[in-house]
Amino acid sequence: MTTMNISLPGTLKSFVDERVSQGAYGTSSEYLRDLIRQDKDRLQLRSLLLAGAASEPAGEADAAYFAALRQRVQQAAAPGQRD
Repeated sequence: MTTMNISLPGTLKSFVDERVSQGAYGTSSEYLRDLIRQDKDRLQLRSLLLAGAASEPAGEADAAYFAALRQRVQQAAAPGQRD
């Protein structure tokens, strides 16, 4: 693991310390790692949404589409049902 030092203004340090003291995180490093992971996830979701918005429509998302989607998800989640 690589070490990184971060300088925060007093108000932000107090906020981080408060989050840690509330038991939400074990250390300030855990809190910052979680924020970075959330930001990466947000950026990935944004990228996927933009790609989807720019793509051609794949078809109508009607009741039959969602029923088939549910069935595929249930089959994929069923234990021992691997292709």
